[in-house]
Amino acid sequence: MTYCIAASIDEGLILVSDSRTNAGIDNVSTHGKMHAFDTISDRKIVLLCAGNLATTQAVLEQLHRDKIKNAPVNFNTVESLFEAAEYLGHVSVEKQRQHSNSQGQSAFNASASFILAGQIGSDPHGAYMVYAEGNTITSSANTPFLQIGESKYGKPILDRFLKLNSSIDEAARCCLVSMDSTIRSNASVGAPVEMLIYRKNSFSLKEYYCFDDDDDYMLQLRRSWETKLREAMAALPSLNKETIKPMRIDL
Repeated sequence: MTYCIAASIDEGLILVSDSRTNAGIDNVSTHGKMHAFDTISDRKIVLLCAGNLATTQAVLEQLHRDKIKNAPVNFNTVESLFEAAEYLGHVSVEKQRQHSNSQGQSAFNASASFILAGQIGSDPHGAYMVYAEGNTITSSANTPFLQIGESKYGKPILDRFLKLNSSIDEAARCCLVSMDSTIRSNASVGAPVEMLIYRKNSFSLKEYYCFDDDDDYMLQLRRSWETKLREAMAALPSLNKETIKPMRIDL
């Protein structure tokens, strides 16, 4: 399984992804799900991937090939992130169709989803989710983040704490806690955890981190978060016994 997050806030972008592709009892494998593209100087484009690994690799290969061969539409020619997301959607749908047909099995699932994030020219930075069907959505002021993969365990903290005006460092910690919460609850999501911080208008991808299972910072973050949660739980108001009511008994 997979868990990837893209937060698009006023100060820039935070992209976080796990690296686990299989979590069988005796077969745990990893594969990076964050991919940065070498593009012309007026743009930075990064993809996060979830779904069928063969499909995502085929899509990535096609995107690279189109760029190298200067195809009419590629990441160097698109004029906006939305156009880049539309192009990615078309490539993804075609690769899914090819893989499904080649398998000849109705139960085979070749679907894949992506998050495309970055900045092109003078347009603002942003992030788009590209569904398996090829359609796209972007983040919003009320929900300044996108998720793909195993999203339910890490969503509550994003909903509660991540805001458009959050500082980029606070947003980064929030996304890492979201990832750690997912790893804690789902064995199919695991380290190494990759994180990229992109500051608006910088056109730089230098703030890249990769955290292993035993990384000191991640261990410190996990312990601190668990300690504060226990303290908050202990400080919750006690139940008001005066509000007890008779329970309805079914006849």
